[in-house]
Amino acid sequence: MTVGIMDRQTEVCGRLDGNFRGEGFGPVSGRFLAKVEAGRIVLLDEVHREICRFPLIRLTAEQDSSLPLRQPKKARSRQAFTLINVTIGNRFHWERKEDQTFEGDLFLQLREDGTICAVNEISLEDYLKSVISSEMNAAAPMEFLKAHAIVSRSWLLSGLGQKKKIGETSVGTDKGAEGEVLRWYDREHHDLFDVCADDHCQRYQGITKIVSQQAEEAVGETHGMVMTYQDAICDARYSKACGGITEEFDTAWDNKRVPYLASISDASVPHHSIKTEEEASRWILSKPEAYCNTKDEGLLGKILPDSDRETKDFFRWRVEYSKEELEEILREKSGFDFGTLQEIVPVRRGPSGRISQLRIVGSRRSMIVGKELEIRRWLSRSHLYSSAFLVTFEAGQFILNGAGWGHGVGLCQIGAAVMAAHGFSGEEILKHYFRGVEIKKIY
Repeated sequence: MTVGIMDRQTEVCGRLDGNFRGEGFGPVSGRFLAKVEAGRIVLLDEVHREICRFPLIRLTAEQDSSLPLRQPKKARSRQAFTLINVTIGNRFHWERKEDQTFEGDLFLQLREDGTICAVNEISLEDYLKSVISSEMNAAAPMEFLKAHAIVSRSWLLSGLGQKKKIGETSVGTDKGAEGEVLRWYDREHHDLFDVCADDHCQRYQGITKIVSQQAEEAVGETHGMVMTYQDAICDARYSKACGGITEEFDTAWDNKRVPYLASISDASVPHHSIKTEEEASRWILSKPEAYCNTKDEGLLGKILPDSDRETKDFFRWRVEYSKEELEEILREKSGFDFGTLQEIVPVRRGPSGRISQLRIVGSRRSMIVGKELEIRRWLSRSHLYSSAFLVTFEAGQFILNGAGWGHGVGLCQIGAAVMAAHGFSGEEILKHYFRGVEIKKIY
């Protein structure tokens, strides 16, 4: 399978750790620079000598012939490559750049607009070892890692199957009334690779984050296992913290019901679905019993990667804006000038309290925006943690009190990890979040 690591780059810098071969050249190793000249990608070594120039450069890792073929793959092949300044958390509040290292092969492909796309080709199961170590901490409880491996494998295989059948659309739009902008962002459409490496698909950071023996065992013990519903592989979804109640599929994406992506209480006690603004207010301003409501720093240190541990207030949170600051953010993020901001009013919420339609009223225009991710983008310079929030206006400030982190649909990652720490099995965790599913080994 292929994973897009960097796309639409004017240059790609990196390092080949071990020997790689291309079509008609090699072996090559060490630092490299790829840039575009005269409609070709030019690959240069660390002293800027030209290695080759092609529209597509394939760098294939060589096996170490000094070791017997009967040696395990891990022992035989330590070739890897590093890419410099890879963006992670693109457009989210934790966005940053870091150098990342990957096993497998590297493709550098020229796009029609004269930019470069850097793609990693790797086996599906090796990809999953990195995903569960990038999405969460590879030191998380084993039963959680096994559950996550099955969820991630299901999401991937379901998406690849859909892509083969009908293609994919990254942005959906409802034809609402005049003054409505209703968009959702589903599986990204990728023309040169199967999936991207960032949160818009699944986090995949190669072997930059240490892939522990435990993560390898979790993927190995669940090899070929997926969730199915009525004999079809589940389009499994997950987010960081649901906030106590998971969300329905159609709050975040297309207007259709997905039975195994229904709202459930993320607790050992029932929590009732949010149906009114009064119920939303009581829920969001409370701190109910929930698996993802944990302050155990030791446990969070074991289950969250470094970048996620910076987000301390994921279960309940608060954001404050001056009126002028929020007016500026809305102009920048929406492209519309609302004038003087007068009020922000939830129009429709899902059962977790997440808003799928929000009315924004200003002196120059009034609009309804949705769905949940578009709302989170319009009301923040990056992203709000979630769209489950209340809006109040006090002393010239708009105050947003919110719940949860992410879209809230399907598996709650922190909740699931806490369940595993409390002794639940991977199968019990999956059947808690995805009702009515079966777990099957398909290869």
